[in-house]
Amino acid sequence: MRIGVVLPMSGSDGPGRAPSWSEMRAFAIHAETIGLHSLWVYDHLLFRSPENPDEGIHEAWTVLSALAASTSRIELGQLVMCMSFRSPGVLAKMAVTADAISGGRVVLGLGAGWHDPEYTAFGFPTDHRVSRFEEALRILGPLLRGERVSFDGRYHQASDAVLLPAPERQVPVLIAGHGPRMLRLIARHADAWNTAWHGLPDEQLNQRMADLHAALEAEGRDPATVRRTVGLGWDLSRPERIGSGSADALAGALDSYEALGVDDVIVSLQPADEPGLERIHRALEIRDR
Repeated sequence: MRIGVVLPMSGSDGPGRAPSWSEMRAFAIHAETIGLHSLWVYDHLLFRSPENPDEGIHEAWTVLSALAASTSRIELGQLVMCMSFRSPGVLAKMAVTADAISGGRVVLGLGAGWHDPEYTAFGFPTDHRVSRFEEALRILGPLLRGERVSFDGRYHQASDAVLLPAPERQVPVLIAGHGPRMLRLIARHADAWNTAWHGLPDEQLNQRMADLHAALEAEGRDPATVRRTVGLGWDLSRPERIGSGSADALAGALDSYEALGVDDVIVSLQPADEPGLERIHRALEIRDR
């Protein structure tokens, strides 16, 4: 089983502010140095709620592209890029370019979006998100395979679109979701699936994995061809809580996920800092005994 970590990017990830690029870069290099398999960014424009001040975040593709040039081994992915924020053709172009810069280390994580306040603030429509997502996949997927695409849908269009320079490889697509329509799209289009955020494995996770398996079987897809990734929220500051605590506790949680047949656990640390990375490193050492 592979272990990854989420990059700190937002106001709640830093010491009362969004981390600087130098801090994000140092975190990424540290994650690579201790042998983690993957590093993940997340895609929002802002977080807004009536109860709290607006929270800022760095733009995900810009950060991922900088990481592609700043690291050399670690896989780079997104949990997840919001399909609503970029046209599918442009998103495919961005993914292929970042993948080339990284030397073939990018996983294109995709989702339909959910946080209405950022949609409203930046002028994106909130209606029919899954339908828009489904149409976008019909443009993005063939482009990633190096095909020419013409498509005239209700929400998206393309006219003899092609990616040039051609993709150096087919960038793998990860889709996050657990509703029936999203699972059907995952079964048809995805190389990997993500569910998040979980603590210790529980009945909800078991049900989501069973639902994925059923969707794959319904589409005639070999379940072994889809990589299963799970986001694990781990709070280092609250050792008394489930999904938190010591390196020994984290090692035990990782063992539990591996026993379920999970391919990747992606840890979202709280606080998201380099001492937290060392806690993950210690958990890996415990598991290797």
